Amino acid sequence: MGGLIQPAPLSHEPDTSRRLIVIATIVVVGVAVIIALLLREPPKAALPIPAYAAKLKISDLTRRQAQNFVGASVTYIDGTLTNIGDKTVTRAVLRVTFKDLYGQITQVEEVPIKALQTSGPYPDTMSLSISPLAPGQSKPFRLTFEHISAQWNQAYPDFQIIEVSTK
Repeated sequence: MGGLIQPAPLSHEPDTSRRLIVIATIVVVGVAVIIALLLREPPKAALPIPAYAAKLKISDLTRRQAQNFVGASVTYIDGTLTNIGDKTVTRAVLRVTFKDLYGQITQVEEVPIKALQTSGPYPDTMSLSISPLAPGQSKPFRLTFEHISAQWNQAYPDFQIIEVSTK
């Protein structure tokens, strides 16, 4: 008895869910790319080395490590800063570059030079704005690093004076 009642042909509707998923994915990725482009910071332009930096000499470097009260290692680099110019220095910033055993850069820090005061019960540092460096004068300084990359080769880092304020 086959044949008197035949099923009506099913209308085949195209599957739009895949197309919808692809379009939604493209829109989401596009919006994410646009947001990323709008929010990114412009690359830092390499600032020129201040002319007065050539009149500041770093010498007598020493390095030591100590444990702070929570057991973390702190590295101190002490030295002497000499002003051979004709102006009083009220601020100086160093770019300190640490390298690994292969000479590759492992960490770069920009730190202000702080004068080391040893006249009190314990050595303390203070800003050059409080204790300026007069022309022809030398002062001991200290740089303090609370975290240095484990890949550091333990040699003295490279120093570059990147900012100087004078009066």
